[in-house]
Amino acid sequence: MIELYTANTPNGQKASIMLEEIGLPYQLFTINIAKGEQHAEAFLAINPNGKIPAIVDRDSNQRVFESGAILVYLAEKVGKLLPVQVKDRAEVFSWTFWQVGGLGPMIGQWGHFSQSAPEKLPYAINRYLDESIRLLNVLDCHLQDKTFIAGDYSIADIANYPWVSGGLSFIRNAHADRVENLTALERWVKIVGERTAVAKGLEVLKSL
Repeated sequence: MIELYTANTPNGQKASIMLEEIGLPYQLFTINIAKGEQHAEAFLAINPNGKIPAIVDRDSNQRVFESGAILVYLAEKVGKLLPVQVKDRAEVFSWTFWQVGGLGPMIGQWGHFSQSAPEKLPYAINRYLDESIRLLNVLDCHLQDKTFIAGDYSIADIANYPWVSGGLSFIRNAHADRVENLTALERWVKIVGERTAVAKGLEVLKSL
């Protein structure tokens, strides 16, 4: 049994989508980040960094934190959604951690500085918006002749989907003219979003 500690955020959605895709039984524990529950002593024992998502694999009492690490751990545990061949794994890892280190943080920072920061700083807002759009264009270009990001459907698609689908919608609401030509990316979002496991992975978090 997997214990999933999460909230309804793009990073949190990665873990629930992954668990639905691989069919492992899991128990969902809500972490209310608005109330600061991620800083509670019990949660810090699972993730010392105080961020969601995190899991505990009760088969081995192994804790795993950081969304990218969770995807890799679960893929290796069941032997799904991660290629065996070194070359193919490298491509999946490249795009998975491209998201973890780039796309997610850039969109997240743009959201913070444009929506949540007590002081609106044009330099910060524009810097993170420009980089978010640049990265979305990178993925759009990569997907021109591909159905999925790294060959077959994989953790690279799961890692990117919540940030791309949410990020496109978020940016479109404020700057529609800057993301109107990302046709390959829009096609990929539709294909991934229509997967049954993806829909279930999102649905289980809607009440959180």
